[in-house]
Amino acid sequence: MKAHMTWSYTPYSPLLRDAGRPYICRVAPGMNNIHIEWLPVEGEETYRVFLGKMGEEPAFICETQDCCFDFTGLEAESDYAFRVICRSGESRLRLARTGRRDSTDGVTVNYLHPQDDAYAFSGQSLCSPSLIRAPQGHLLASMDVFAPNAPQNLTLIFRSDDEGATWHYVCELFPCFWGRLFVHRGRIYMLAVSTEYGDLLIGASDDGGQTFCPPSVLWRGSCHSREDGIHKNPQPVVEYADRIWNTCEWGCWAHGTHAAMVFSCPSDADLLDPASWRFTPPVPYDPAWPGTAEGKSAGNIEGSLTVLPDGHLYNIMRYDMTRCTPDFGRVLAYRVNETDPDAPLAYSHAIALPGNHSKFEIQFDPVSRCYFSIISRIRGSEHKYDRNLMSLMVSRDGENWLLACDLIDETDKDPKMTGFQYTDFMFDGGDLLWLVRTGANGARNFHDANYSVFHRLKDFRRYAPAAE
Repeated sequence: MKAHMTWSYTPYSPLLRDAGRPYICRVAPGMNNIHIEWLPVEGEETYRVFLGKMGEEPAFICETQDCCFDFTGLEAESDYAFRVICRSGESRLRLARTGRRDSTDGVTVNYLHPQDDAYAFSGQSLCSPSLIRAPQGHLLASMDVFAPNAPQNLTLIFRSDDEGATWHYVCELFPCFWGRLFVHRGRIYMLAVSTEYGDLLIGASDDGGQTFCPPSVLWRGSCHSREDGIHKNPQPVVEYADRIWNTCEWGCWAHGTHAAMVFSCPSDADLLDPASWRFTPPVPYDPAWPGTAEGKSAGNIEGSLTVLPDGHLYNIMRYDMTRCTPDFGRVLAYRVNETDPDAPLAYSHAIALPGNHSKFEIQFDPVSRCYFSIISRIRGSEHKYDRNLMSLMVSRDGENWLLACDLIDETDKDPKMTGFQYTDFMFDGGDLLWLVRTGANGARNFHDANYSVFHRLKDFRRYAPAAE
């Protein structure tokens, strides 16, 4: 066998584990249908598709020359099993549940049934949405596959050539977790870790995301869920003061807390050269800081880098207040020393934002001169763990936030089983495009998402408050 000389695969499959041939690379169920796609098998001209209720042996449906198929006329809110067979092999048995409409619920980029073991070597739920427009003009969306106490090391990448109306599989990266796609100087990069608390990696693509070069290691982690290592989330990379910046933390949940960090390199440097990068030392949370809540807190994770009106770069971070008084509603801002990339972050102040118990992004729109954020909005103390209300927030100064609109409101659903979270968004002309990790319609729970869903909000600037 040849040594592995790449980061991207189509598909990746561990030794002694059959990925299936044909390989079903995308599943997208609707209300009464299931759309599937698979990779072509060399030398094969026709494929047979099979479908049945989950727990039953799938029955032959038809033969096709295409590498995609739509099962239609299905019962809503029902679980199905399916496979594809050709002369030289057969796919893995895959699962899907019907019951959501693309027209009202966005466009499903990808779906993974909680009992589908296609990616069990990494996990069984979809996480870490990342969305970019490639230099070639198409959209790229990525997501990783996770589960508690699982390896968590696979990322899937999909492409849309029609502005998000349809999506198709591109490739997958291994090892890659908590990944962030970004474009810099006309080149696509992926910034990720190898696994939870693993090594911090960066790799690049020069063909629109179809393939990626082997990644460089920027920082070593523990690669174990119970030992301190790199913790990060797919936050936008920010270019400021002739450097590009991103956030991470050092710690682990087993030890109860994470310490805030940022890392950066000169804008014109070789991003794949580890020598280009500088890291700030980790800063642990201190409950004595002014503006913090009273009580025990795990502190901060998942910061969003933002230049505030004072001209300085801040790391505005998710803040655990679940055991505090008050028990929700604040995020904490750390100031970055833009002139000394080795200097530790300096705690600055608290900001009122009712989405502090889940990942959020803050992005500045240069057209409206407003800051926007999409949050899993908390309605009150009795809902402090809920993620079933996704809202667009807007601010003139990045400090004082107003509710622009509710993007998804499923507060009538069980909050333990429904969640909209970890949204990545981008400005696209007059529209706002967003990709959201969605747990709904038979997810294992609100957190362990079964959908990655693309949305478009037209004319988002209508929500921008007038300048004073």
